[in-house]
Amino acid sequence: MSCVELGLSPNDVMITLELGMFRFVGQRLVAGSAGGRGHLVAGVIWRRHLVGGVTWWDHLVGVVTWWAGLSGGVTWWAGLSGGVTWWAGLSSHLVGPPGRRGHLMADCVSKVELTVSCTNLLDKDVGSKSDPLCVLLLSTGENQWTEVGRTERVKNCESPAFSERLKVDYHFETVQKLKLGIYDIDNKSADLADDDYLGGVELTLGQIVASKTVTRPLQLKTNKPAGKGAITVTAEEIKDKRAVVLELEAKGLDKKDLFGKSDPFLEFFKQGAGGQWQLVYRTEVVKNSLNPSWKKFTVSLQTFCSGDLDAPLKVNCSDSDSDGSHDLIGSFMAKVSEFQKTSHGSPVQFECVHPEKQKKKKSYKNSGVVCVKNCKLVTQHTFLDYVMGGCQINFTVGIDFTGSNGDPRSPNSLHYMSPDGLNQYLSATWSVGLVVQDYDTDKFFPAFGFGAKLPPDYQAAHHEFALNFNPTNPFCQGVQGIVEAYRQALPQLRLSGPTNFSPIINHVASIAANSTQSNNATQYFVLLILTDGEITDFDQTKEAIVRASRLPLSIIIVGVGPADFKAMELLDGDDGLLRSPGGEAVARDIVQFVPYRQFKDGPREALAKSVLAEVPNQLVSYFKMRGIEPAKLSPPKAKDTPPPQKA
Repeated sequence: MSCVELGLSPNDVMITLELGMFRFVGQRLVAGSAGGRGHLVAGVIWRRHLVGGVTWWDHLVGVVTWWAGLSGGVTWWAGLSGGVTWWAGLSSHLVGPPGRRGHLMADCVSKVELTVSCTNLLDKDVGSKSDPLCVLLLSTGENQWTEVGRTERVKNCESPAFSERLKVDYHFETVQKLKLGIYDIDNKSADLADDDYLGGVELTLGQIVASKTVTRPLQLKTNKPAGKGAITVTAEEIKDKRAVVLELEAKGLDKKDLFGKSDPFLEFFKQGAGGQWQLVYRTEVVKNSLNPSWKKFTVSLQTFCSGDLDAPLKVNCSDSDSDGSHDLIGSFMAKVSEFQKTSHGSPVQFECVHPEKQKKKKSYKNSGVVCVKNCKLVTQHTFLDYVMGGCQINFTVGIDFTGSNGDPRSPNSLHYMSPDGLNQYLSATWSVGLVVQDYDTDKFFPAFGFGAKLPPDYQAAHHEFALNFNPTNPFCQGVQGIVEAYRQALPQLRLSGPTNFSPIINHVASIAANSTQSNNATQYFVLLILTDGEITDFDQTKEAIVRASRLPLSIIIVGVGPADFKAMELLDGDDGLLRSPGGEAVARDIVQFVPYRQFKDGPREALAKSVLAEVPNQLVSYFKMRGIEPAKLSPPKAKDTPPPQKA
């Protein structure tokens, strides 16, 4: 068999390309650990990085011409080691050689929404039913799982139908193992360790997609049946980027409460393939009102009506009861196309009819009316829309050098270098940085330290210093440059304290604020803070985060070491809305916290996937909040602060 063998340097992938197949001759080593998974498409080996539903590839060696007419007649080529030029305007996957499907993807093959419902859940609460919530986990390796989403909590319900959809990127070429767990939530903590486990199921996304609907008995962690509990999962492909924005109110609703008015809320249902009604959205409850106005909400058109504006919808208006036994006020049938008639001026009204009352009383008219005040269709732009439109993600690192880390010369120190030249700080930097750097053209990253005394005088501790000791030019070339700056700085520092986050957050926020003057979607910032303990300036940090939530910025905090990080979790916002000491709420959730110990023994990719999972939605939420559309694909703009000149 004829073949072409490429011999590369020890730091690169050694590969053999053979007619229509491949095999590794060697592996590429990154920071001491083996990495890389090859995919052969039209005779090319690529290294894959996956983040936010985007598959990125690097380290192509040699010049390769892709088949012409792949997607819109595009010919692909690259001639440099360590780089591939990407272009937008592609379909969700590319077609490979004639008669064969390619594996190279500008995005995942498809995005899938999972709808979850359960029956006969175990009752763990005394005097009431359980308050269930469903968590979706994705396998990232042997016995390694990463949370990718969770539904809302449904109070006092043994057979819940969750309205919150779970979104998953579907890849045809991989077996995607999923685990769905049902928990009884009795507190505000995002941590599920102290909540009762009601049962779960393991299955693959392929199984769900192939069957469209799968029902399985729930099992406890001991693999024993969870009573008569069962879970039903329905998959639906997301094809439509449109969303419907609705604003509704009601008038003259029936009074349902003995000592007060009703506490009304709305539920919207669409009809499934078998004619059954599926819950697609639930509004908030308006307390003690017969003339409620609900908050404006946005739902993807695919979720709401499967993209069909004339598909039938059932809307229930109910009175909320704390014990979960909600009382139906009335219901009506409608279509999105009918909602759209509000654009002609006056609101569209629908009579809420209670079927039992209608049967009993001939004089019965309705139990109130629901008015659609506003309805419009909008395009929901994706993370890829912005990235392919030229949005640069600017990566900044802040490293904790406070005394609680321990003497770096001691093996017990968190800054101690192991024989392979790594520690938890560097491992976390590599893990996140290697993914983020693919979204940055020049790959020059500012790196800072905090909590240390600096040479030559070693007087007061500094809470925001350049890792390369150059305050006017703190940029490092690539992740490797950050690592080298860290290794050179560490022996020269005297670890001190306290642990202050606000200076570095405010510094990066000021740069992000400057970028907003152009009012386009070309710059977004990610700040990675690596720390070993509790924050000293907690109030100032909350204030800084609240201000930063209005800027193009996401903050990732990785807790290093065995410390208790409970206060840090409060910044994450998963268990409630973060507020400044003055009571001002964040405009959007921008903080993601994870303890490194959860990933210490797992593959490097697991940490990156976990901490970066929320960044795509955070980026989109910022530009959506500002009403900024993705830019047309063009060469990316230079950063606001120029990178250092190469020697």
